[in-house]
Amino acid sequence: MDAPSCLAPSYSHGVGATPLLGQTIGDNLRATTERHGDRDALVVCWQNYRATYRELWEAVTRAARALLALGVAPGDRVGVWSPNRWEWVVVQYATARVGAVLVNINPAYQAAELEYALRQSGVGLLFHARGFRQLVYGPMLDAARLRCPELKRALRFDDDWQAFLASGESVSETELARREQSLQFDDPINIQYTSGTTGFPKGATLTHHNILNNGFFVGEALGLTERDRVCIPVPLYHCFGMVLGCLACTSHGACMVLPAESFAAAAVLQAVQAERCTALHGVPTMFRALLEDSSFKDIDCLSLRTGIMSGAPCPIELMQEVTNRLHMPEAVIAYGMTETSPVSTISGRDDSLVRRVTTVGRVLPHLEICIKDPVTQTILPRGQAGELCTRGYSVMPGYWNDDQATRGAIDAAHWMHSGDLAVLDTDGYVHIVGRIKDMIIRGGENISPREIELVLHQHPAVSEAQVIGVPSRKYGEEVMAWVRLAPGAAASEEELTRHCQDRLAAYKRPRYWRLVDAFPMTVTGKVQKYRLREMAVELLGLRSAAEEKTA
Repeated sequence: MDAPSCLAPSYSHGVGATPLLGQTIGDNLRATTERHGDRDALVVCWQNYRATYRELWEAVTRAARALLALGVAPGDRVGVWSPNRWEWVVVQYATARVGAVLVNINPAYQAAELEYALRQSGVGLLFHARGFRQLVYGPMLDAARLRCPELKRALRFDDDWQAFLASGESVSETELARREQSLQFDDPINIQYTSGTTGFPKGATLTHHNILNNGFFVGEALGLTERDRVCIPVPLYHCFGMVLGCLACTSHGACMVLPAESFAAAAVLQAVQAERCTALHGVPTMFRALLEDSSFKDIDCLSLRTGIMSGAPCPIELMQEVTNRLHMPEAVIAYGMTETSPVSTISGRDDSLVRRVTTVGRVLPHLEICIKDPVTQTILPRGQAGELCTRGYSVMPGYWNDDQATRGAIDAAHWMHSGDLAVLDTDGYVHIVGRIKDMIIRGGENISPREIELVLHQHPAVSEAQVIGVPSRKYGEEVMAWVRLAPGAAASEEELTRHCQDRLAAYKRPRYWRLVDAFPMTVTGKVQKYRLREMAVELLGLRSAAEEKTA
């Protein structure tokens, strides 16, 4: 038990009676199917798809055999560029069963972002949808393929899926079994791109052991059983959907419910009612949208009891509404990062509302956390703010093909540095108090200011660009760009916006602009981004939800 002394070090070890799972994801799914084969495993409302665990296992088996027929070897990279659909889930488990590395590609990516992910990871086979919202994938993929020599084959779900499955008929289940027996649970089987502070996204490489155990222990924290039905409106390409949604469910025999391709409040509410969901995941923005949707008053949510809210701070008023109006008395707050599979800390289902909104809970079983001085790297006493670090089974082996970035994130003692400033209190609860990393978090999406700055610098009229996050009640933060034009050059905010449209996903594009002649500087010549944020708040009259509450 955590020592109550204020002089105790800011260190906590999650102790639990349940051991870690020493399985591959395929072995775990097989065991769940043997126990709960006739129970619902996957419901995708918008596709009118429904499968029991036995039916899901059979679909995954067919897809795994087809991957072998295409010559996919252990360690080969297989990409998925698509919003949520049942085939996404099948590919997730099929790639794990053959030892391929699944590369999650954000469905909102533009051509340049897609090309970077494909090239950096070396994807050889890509599954993709027709498009996403206003995006049409075909032309973007055609442009990217010219510069991605390792991409040998691209299969569109709507047109090529059945032929893909048929190709696997030439591969026996015995051959698939031999492949599965050759796999180890420490094998890397997933790359998820996460924005950093140096520009382009980095590919966090994750193993069976990383994400299976994290999904399992988050499921344990939620009290999931085979009787639960979890509504998953968050994207599958993200750890939230793939791990805290899918793997938390399949490791417990619970049912995965996907309401729509992407978040739509009415579709989520309808899915909760029609499927009698007992759990619901989302970022605070999603929960607020559900409560404000015009159909909410006519929806029966009495089946709900728990779920995860993560990705941004949650005001206590919102948690009260989620608890009372959405009937989720056991809703919890989770904290983590892609590099830690993702969850390091989670609140308890029986924690007070205040605890659930002022802290991010306590460390999960079998993980360690500490608070380090960002300068000296020593572990601080409890109650002092420093950088939150995580160690244990959840920490990634490293960034794909980026040893330098890996060494900058994981220290010699194997601590993964979060870049977040936190305080560990005497009861073992973690309070997030700020960020070291120059990162914007908009509606749960990590955004690298440097990536946007690099795009803006491609415009011939731009001499210098500085990108910051500014408060937003709806999204937590919005993107703002401060731009200094080259001498004699001219460009409007509208022109700069159009420049970004073909180069950045919609959520990364600046919401606010400011054209200036100079930036506030330090005596050493560095731009003072904190001053830009202060100036922006005053200029735009913006306040965060927390600031509005105390105003």
